[in-house]
Amino acid sequence: MRVLYKILAAYLFLCGSAVASLGQEMTIDNFNSNPQNNWRFFADTVMGGVSSGKVEFKSEGGKAFAQMTGKVSTANNGGFIQIRRDLSVSPSADANGIRLMVRGNSQRYYIHLRTSGTLLPWQYYQAGFNVTPQWREVKLPLTSFKASCSMLRETPKATSLKSVAVVAFGKDYDADIQVREIGFY
Repeated sequence: MRVLYKILAAYLFLCGSAVASLGQEMTIDNFNSNPQNNWRFFADTVMGGVSSGKVEFKSEGGKAFAQMTGKVSTANNGGFIQIRRDLSVSPSADANGIRLMVRGNSQRYYIHLRTSGTLLPWQYYQAGFNVTPQWREVKLPLTSFKASCSMLRETPKATSLKSVAVVAFGKDYDADIQVREIGFY
């Protein structure tokens, strides 16, 4: 059974999907294999806001990454841009959090998680982090994620995760964040 699991994990990795391995980190994406097929860009314009932006998939020094840029505006009850990826495989129950390799324009960004319990568009779990102009690893424990409303459980459950998003949120600013790797630890 373990051999079959390893073969399946290798196949998922080669297809650009999430890689699960027992008791180890799980990579959601390293942006090497058709990331444009997996990530969607959203802005608050879906609800009447006026924020704008884009995502581009680039490479530097042989390392692929996603770069989200744009202008976040709180006008018209808006205030976000994001890139989101649906998870083809949920992490195991022993996943402790999200791990990212990021850099950017020295601003605060967020990870939004959606679960099987986040049914409405404005429901998510959120944790923030700061970026610097240098690549660095960020680890966000699941216990640091806060529910967007009281109807959700206090902490997201790893096995119920359905999507992950990188979000510029909550204030008027120019966003520029680059993500080289994202996964669970």
